[in-house]
Amino acid sequence: MRVYYSIPASVKITFSPLRPSDFANYEALTATVEGEDRKQNMEFLFAKDGKTLYRVAKMDLTKDPYVEVMKRINLSGRPVRGNKDAKVVVVNYDDFQCPFCSRMHETLFPEILHEYGDRVKFVYKDFPLSEIHPWATHAAVDADCLAAQNNDAYWDFADYIHQPSSQREVSSGKTPEAQFAALDRITTLQGQKHNVDQTKLQSCIKAQNEDLIKASIKEGESLGVSATPVIFVNGLEMEGAVPISEVRAALDQALQQAGLPVPVHPAASAAGPAKPSSE
Repeated sequence: MRVYYSIPASVKITFSPLRPSDFANYEALTATVEGEDRKQNMEFLFAKDGKTLYRVAKMDLTKDPYVEVMKRINLSGRPVRGNKDAKVVVVNYDDFQCPFCSRMHETLFPEILHEYGDRVKFVYKDFPLSEIHPWATHAAVDADCLAAQNNDAYWDFADYIHQPSSQREVSSGKTPEAQFAALDRITTLQGQKHNVDQTKLQSCIKAQNEDLIKASIKEGESLGVSATPVIFVNGLEMEGAVPISEVRAALDQALQQAGLPVPVHPAASAAGPAKPSSE
């Protein structure tokens, strides 16, 4: 296995006990490949004569794999943008400090939201990459403190923090404490704007309970999420800040599968492609 898959010696490989398989003269086993920050299970068939090992992928054709993916995503209590009863659901695993998440957010809102109207439901799940984005977890906690009281307050916070200028504003703090204080001020202002209970909000901000964040990260990892942004359109996975044309294609496909009309899209600009950003 190490030779065939180029697995370095530092990566641990363990095997499950052999078990019966669906194929004559073969038994099944699971190989677990585990490095410092990633763990993967690989399924194999092992010949009873000990001479052959096959990598297998079993597909249950009686189940819709996209539906199965969506069943594994817990949307309970999450803020919703768009039509809460829509048949097409976009779930975005997001990091408030991530510049690529900023681009994805700007693609979804307001253009995609305006274009698709009440045909789509948008939900964000927390996936802060705290190793490289030191204030992302704090921002996620603050956002969820707002969400606990007011749906619109959460989305206004998300719109603000995803602006590149706002990300730079928070990051300009010379210490983590200064960055956290900046986030807390922004959160407090959003709470005041939406008339939330300030006592509850400040208590939530001070507690910085990360339980919801950790659960969201664990859920994302179970789906193979390792970076941000990653969006699921009715279970179809799309990684990175993909172009708006790809987002439209995924949404249109989901709408068609749901038996719903596809919106008329704006014509491409006659001025040609936009110049690449220097940012």
